[in-house]
Amino acid sequence: MSDFIVSARKYRPNTFKDVVGQSAITNTLSRSIKDNHLAQSFLFCGPRGVGKTSCARILAKTINCGNISDDVSACNICESCKSFNENHSFNIHELDAASNNSVDDIRNLVDQVRFAPQIGEYSIYIIDEVHMLSSSAFNAFLKTLEEPPKHAIFILATTEKQKIIPTILSRCQIFDFKSISMQDIIAHLEYVSSEEGIQSEKDALNIIAQKSGGSLRDSLSLFDRLVDSSELTLSYKSVIENLNILDHDYYLKITRQIISNDVSGVMLTINEILSNGFDAHQFILGLASHFRDLLVCKDVETIVLLDKGEDLKQRYLEQSNECQLTLLIKFLKICNKCDVEYRTSKNKRLLIELTLLKMSTIGQFSAEKKNNSPIKTTPKNIQNIKKLFASKLENLF
Repeated sequence: MSDFIVSARKYRPNTFKDVVGQSAITNTLSRSIKDNHLAQSFLFCGPRGVGKTSCARILAKTINCGNISDDVSACNICESCKSFNENHSFNIHELDAASNNSVDDIRNLVDQVRFAPQIGEYSIYIIDEVHMLSSSAFNAFLKTLEEPPKHAIFILATTEKQKIIPTILSRCQIFDFKSISMQDIIAHLEYVSSEEGIQSEKDALNIIAQKSGGSLRDSLSLFDRLVDSSELTLSYKSVIENLNILDHDYYLKITRQIISNDVSGVMLTINEILSNGFDAHQFILGLASHFRDLLVCKDVETIVLLDKGEDLKQRYLEQSNECQLTLLIKFLKICNKCDVEYRTSKNKRLLIELTLLKMSTIGQFSAEKKNNSPIKTTPKNIQNIKKLFASKLENLF
């Protein structure tokens, strides 16, 4: 069998310094360990794949280490660290509340809490997906969580904090984990690429970071799936093909056609996009996102909001200079209206085509309106208009 280990496991953080994108939380936990001001119950909550369980395991390993370094890292030499690394530590107990959510499971855990640890100072109980516990299980856990033995520390982790009863929340020190930024995900993927000897294009990593939705674990899973293992490469082209994503070239092309009022070109481009099997709704959402990116390029201060590679960023800047600010705002409103109407529309393709035609001609209408300047309403003009209407009425009768 293959010795392949998924990147999410292989590059799982072992110290607080290795945790990506959660510096505020890791600094607080490190300071608590250093000052010996540890709470007896923690609640780690936040989106999936952002480091909750990893931080819980690092915390559990570090507080039982016999030789903690100055930077609050476990030594990996003492007996407690070795047993943890080899997955047979008797001091750290992990419970998956998704599959062990009954009151009997919690009672068994409460019975274990009474026994002091054999090695180290603490017995640590990590309960993952704690929101899945039944109401009776929560109630059975309350007393122990309120008055735990001196040697017991509870670390609860959840993706749905709102489902946990207030009496549990009030007994825990709560840490809210945030979604990991695209820059941090890209930097970590570049590190993994260099460690694995993989030639990765920056734009390809950017797409993976966007699709992961702030989850580092999801981004690493996508990375493993998309890397060409035979050639150890990751190209932008292969990523958009495998993820079935519309290339930014399409959006740049159709925007150029819209602002130049090229109606026939727009119709041919949308036909090509739909013929290639791309979803019309996803296209209009992507086009709105494209207009938004062009909008942030209009100002030097907001250009930092554009999460693109340097080469692609330059192309966006060039197209942004060709678009009027007012037109971009109108395009965004039209795309938003199309998004709202899409689900109820019976002829979805026609809706998309009408939306694009409206955008393609809006600049033309604006120009015509500008050329056909309104008549000035001076007193003399008003008299002339009255005479004109009077003569027209006489001709009618």
